[in-house]
Amino acid sequence: HAFFQAWLNEKFAPELLESKPEVIECVVEQLDHMEANLKRAKRGDLKVSVHHMEIERIRYVLSSYLRCRLVKIEKFFPHILEKEKSRAEGEPSILSPEEFAFAKEYMANTETYLKNVALKHMPPNLQKVSLLRSVPKPNLDSFVFLRVLERQENILVEPETDEQREYSISLEEGSQHLIRYRTVAPLVASGAVQLI
Repeated sequence: HAFFQAWLNEKFAPELLESKPEVIECVVEQLDHMEANLKRAKRGDLKVSVHHMEIERIRYVLSSYLRCRLVKIEKFFPHILEKEKSRAEGEPSILSPEEFAFAKEYMANTETYLKNVALKHMPPNLQKVSLLRSVPKPNLDSFVFLRVLERQENILVEPETDEQREYSISLEEGSQHLIRYRTVAPLVASGAVQLI
């Protein structure tokens, strides 16, 4: 359940969410256990095909989750690495060790490519580029659909225009909403709401 929740949140959030290595490890162990059980089962048993379908479904979700995270790392790598560099000690990382290594290598390769293909042909005063300024940030103001898992009171909603004022809302358990991601990002992180 926690894994499918992490997958849906990652799929629908505009930014890269906190890494969940313990959840991934648990899913991989579960897959190994299920496959070992399948090998011992009798062939032709209807349960075998049902369990095989379940294994394929979990494998699909796992690869979709990891692929979704890699796409975001490739898209927002300078901002993700900057966030990782500036996080407080004890604060959970948004990258697994493998993702961190991938993001650093991706950044180094991008910088090398830019230097070799374009920057060395530019005048000296234009031979530096800031990837932080060049690569777009995740759009935290995009709107997301969510389902409320735990009732929330006094959620501050920022105005969309200067003429409007801030106001607060309550989110009832089980209700569904379309709301700006920035408003509910902490609730997504805490598990109080589920992106859908």
